[in-house]
Order: sequence, then structure tokens, then C-alpha cells
Amino acid sequence: MIVPVSAVFAAVLGLLLLVLSGMVSRFRLKYKKSLGVTDDRDFQAAVRAQANLVEYAPLGLVMLAIAELNGVPSGLVYWTGMAFVVGRVLHAFGMINGRGGPHIARMAGILLTWIGILAIAVLLLWNVFQVYG
Repeated sequence: MIVPVSAVFAAVLGLLLLVLSGMVSRFRLKYKKSLGVTDDRDFQAAVRAQANLVEYAPLGLVMLAIAELNGVPSGLVYWTGMAFVVGRVLHAFGMINGRGGPHIARMAGILLTWIGILAIAVLLLWNVFQVYG
């Protein structure tokens, strides 16, 4: 039982998490703040970008892996996963560059993330009904 499509997406999101964690760590060292944040908007945005990834990535990756294991066609898993991962990258980029405020990449990222989760949920339900009637 291997899940190569999900594994690639997990690797990309893992790398994104390392980048975001590095940004947060830099701010924590700069302000000598091991817990919480300061009034620095860039610090706050970095913390939220990292936290938001941690909030969404596990569920998305688990859903993708289950779909892949259950035999959902790999092309559907791939494109759904691509929407989800690109959404997470765009959200992080928009959050950082928009300093926590409105940013087109952040909004597009949110939309792609939600579309990805909705699509994989529908695919999982479709797969279960196909297999078990």
C-alpha cells in the first residue's frame, strides 16, 4: 500500500511548514519572545500563516491519502491535491506579503483550499458509494 501522489503533496507541505517555521523562529529570536507575539504585524502574520497551514494540512493530506488508498482515480487525486497544495502556498504567500490583511493570493488560497477539501470529500463519498452501493 503506497500513496505516491499524497506523498509528494505531503513533502511539499512539509517544506512549506519549514519555511514558515523559520520565519516565525526569526521573529521569536528578534523579539526574544518564546510564547505569544508582539505588536509587529509581520510577526503576527507569520505566526498565523504557520498556524493556518498546521490547521488545514493534516486533514487535507489524510483525505488525499485515503482517497488514493481507496482507489479513487489517481488523476482526480492529483488535481484535487494540486488545488489544495497550491491553495496552501498562495494563502501563506498572501498572508505574509499582505501582512495579515487582505491580499489577492491569500483570498485565492483560501478558495482553492476549500475547493480542494470539498472536492476530495465528494470523491471519497462517491468512492464509498461506488464500492458499497
